[in-house]
Amino acid sequence: MPTGATSRLPNVVNCPMRRWNGWGDDTRDYPVPPALLELLTDRIGAGQPPDDVSLAAAVRQVSLSRLPEGTGPVGSLREITGLLSSDPADRLLHARGQSFPDLVAMRSGQLGAVPDAVAHPRSGSDVRALIDVARSLEAKIIPYGGGTSVVGGVTATASDAPVLTVDLAGVSGLTRLNRRDQLATFGAGVTGPRLEALLRADGLTVGHFPQSFELSTLGGWVATRSSGQQSLGFGRIERLFAGGVVECPAGTLELPAFPASAAGPDLRELVLGSEGRLGIITEATVRVRPVPETDDVYAVFLPSWDAALEATREIVQGGTPLSMLRLSTAEEAATQRTLAGDSRAAVVLDKGLAVRGVGAGRCVLLIGVMGTAALARQRWRSAYGVARRHGGVQVGRSLGRRWQRGRFRAPYLRNGLWERGFGIDTVETATTWSLLPAMLARLEQVIGAALEPVGERVHVVTHLSHVYPTGSSIYTTYAFRLGATAAETMERWSRCKTAASEAIVAIGGTISHQHGVGLDHRDYLPAEKGELGMATLRSLAESVDPDGRMNPGKLIA
Repeated sequence: MPTGATSRLPNVVNCPMRRWNGWGDDTRDYPVPPALLELLTDRIGAGQPPDDVSLAAAVRQVSLSRLPEGTGPVGSLREITGLLSSDPADRLLHARGQSFPDLVAMRSGQLGAVPDAVAHPRSGSDVRALIDVARSLEAKIIPYGGGTSVVGGVTATASDAPVLTVDLAGVSGLTRLNRRDQLATFGAGVTGPRLEALLRADGLTVGHFPQSFELSTLGGWVATRSSGQQSLGFGRIERLFAGGVVECPAGTLELPAFPASAAGPDLRELVLGSEGRLGIITEATVRVRPVPETDDVYAVFLPSWDAALEATREIVQGGTPLSMLRLSTAEEAATQRTLAGDSRAAVVLDKGLAVRGVGAGRCVLLIGVMGTAALARQRWRSAYGVARRHGGVQVGRSLGRRWQRGRFRAPYLRNGLWERGFGIDTVETATTWSLLPAMLARLEQVIGAALEPVGERVHVVTHLSHVYPTGSSIYTTYAFRLGATAAETMERWSRCKTAASEAIVAIGGTISHQHGVGLDHRDYLPAEKGELGMATLRSLAESVDPDGRMNPGKLIA
């Protein structure tokens, strides 16, 4: 480990028991700030707490398993290895992910389809055996990592055939580590915190920190083309994924971890973003590096959105090696300021910024730097020099440290807000710098107006979470009041989601920059891939899964 480097993990919550009807550890709550409740009540009206069902009541809604009992293939497998569970509670806990429709289903008890059994393999060979047994039973298979999909990627769907969900939590060890080659191989079910803890014992890191880091898995990152919060420095998962093993119905696909290759198309690219439609990722080799000596985040306030956007574009196109650029619009910055309240520090900051010409309409740019202390200082000065030319005023690292401490807590707010009568969801896309202003404005406009026909309002905020020389992602969060019934709540969400998705397609953005396709984005994928592209994806899936058993309904209709 470099001198001065720290093996301390980012601030995470240890999640020994996942909340059955919401996000995160069920023993931990992050209270909704009173200022946020006041803001939402002022902007969209008071929420009415919903009448949620209990876990016991939800379990009673689980139908009987359709998988056969006895001495057939399944009975033998249960007896020999204990891999399968038909326990109603286990099946319920694996029926849904973390999409808004998933949340509504679990909270209301209107579950829809539930897997007929949950498999708990402990090795790649167990997964191979499960796939073979599923074929003999003509069962469908849903791969399940951390259950964090926010687009319906692990949701059970109605099927005439039995459905088997395969939980990879038991396939999660560090099997090989080569410091000289800077390659590490893990079971695909390893979670973010465990992966990093195993590596940091040797002073190494992958550096992949999506907001779902506490719960999501390496296999899930690969299957959804995940992007970490510091991907500007460490790279998206496609840069980190070096090779692995995928168990497909047609056989085993092995992907060697070469430094580079010109031997035809790169088969890793077929697995990245495949969302379980080709098979189950059982093993993944990732590129690792030493833990950086310094990992800091600075905050810069800029006087307007136009100035902030130009500064951000110039910084990333200038090529200074940074770990992160995260830009909040004026509305998001104002919302964050409201949450800070009237503390002395916040008031002093307001006055100091105003004196320097940064007042109402200000935006916040977080600039992440890492490396040796000397290199980090040099990179910060280079980036801030650009921001300063656009009127930027730096306020040091205190706001950046606050962001680092709370970087994985935002999803927990959805639990508390739901219980107070508010729904919250996000949409995300990526587009070029030329199209970005129109895309952002249109997204905020259509989402903000989506519920006007039903007499409701929506609060909308946006930030740019991942930037590139050619463009940026756009990450928009919106809040609305829950309906009197689950159906009414879903109708409100659908209006917002549909308006946003149609705007993304119309203006020219990707339907997903980081969350994947799943069920929620599937119908918009043909507009992005084209007729031949979709036919190619279907042919690929059929070649490795000729009976269509893998994760039905996701990615491809």
